[in-house]
Amino acid sequence: MVGLMPAAAIAIHLALAAGAPSIAHADDPLKVSGKLVGKIKDGEFKKSEDVSGLACAGDPGMYPRICLLVDDESQGAQVVILHKDHLVAGDFIPLINDSFKGKPLELDAEGVAYADGLFYVIGSHGRPRHGDPSEETMNATRAAATRHVFRIKFEAAAINLDTGKISTDPKIDDDHGKLAGLISGNASLAPFYDKALEDNGLTIEGVAARGLMLYAGLRAPVLDDGSALIVSAPISELFDSAQGQLTLDPVMLEKDTLGKPRGIRDLVAFGDGFLIIAGPAQDPDSSHKIARGDYAIYRKDGSRPQKMELEAYGTETKPEALLVMEKTDQALTGLILFDGPKEGEPRLVEIRTQ
Repeated sequence: MVGLMPAAAIAIHLALAAGAPSIAHADDPLKVSGKLVGKIKDGEFKKSEDVSGLACAGDPGMYPRICLLVDDESQGAQVVILHKDHLVAGDFIPLINDSFKGKPLELDAEGVAYADGLFYVIGSHGRPRHGDPSEETMNATRAAATRHVFRIKFEAAAINLDTGKISTDPKIDDDHGKLAGLISGNASLAPFYDKALEDNGLTIEGVAARGLMLYAGLRAPVLDDGSALIVSAPISELFDSAQGQLTLDPVMLEKDTLGKPRGIRDLVAFGDGFLIIAGPAQDPDSSHKIARGDYAIYRKDGSRPQKMELEAYGTETKPEALLVMEKTDQALTGLILFDGPKEGEPRLVEIRTQ
């Protein structure tokens, strides 16, 4: 069994209404157990330092909840059981087994969504930096390993809510690159497809599902006017051989403290709209330490997105995953996990909705 190690949880208050956010006192840490895992080294899972997505079954405020969590250096997803005051880690679910010259390749999973009894895990669909021609074959193989969307369904009672262990293997469907095909065939996105992130190449970092549609939040490209993109496709097109089109929805996420445009770092379906973690489309060099305002949470519901700037949680700590835990008429209690610190260093947040 694999899972979560203890990590700090700090409550902050995020005001999405007019005015600046207020920072609340630190609450006690969430209790977590086990080992949150990432890449494999010498045949063993290493502690995660690259948490990139989390989604849970069940409604906010209902516990326990079955969740899937991804680290972008692994080859699959991990079961996590969410309780109101603690997390229980569960089994790891392999999704790919790609390798190059005997070395496992990353799925580079960047997002997880849940809707209507199904989980969805999405790879970045990105291309490593083009460099030495001798590395092109390896880079093409690495890129192919990321170009998946997986649909995962568990049988009722297949997961032990005490341990997170799986008694019956889930049903796993692979889109076999259909989303990649829709992206590469779209006239607006084709120029960015199969280009490295450093060249504003297409990279997915969030996924959401609602009704008949799957939505992907793009970290890049950022368009000439500074807009990031949410792209959507019918779920039936990806998994059930139906016909459908890709739709593009631009969203303005403004700029970081260096004046650089922000892309989508996570995407969460909320009501008829979305909650978005926005962050630099291009990570600055190591001389720039993450500052307040480099990252933000937006609420997008058809009107102009409402913004709440995030504090800096560490000089190299990047918010990557957002989950709604509780919901009232006035506020949401959420959980943010990070790329950078071990085990994602989960923190509680309150997002005011009025």
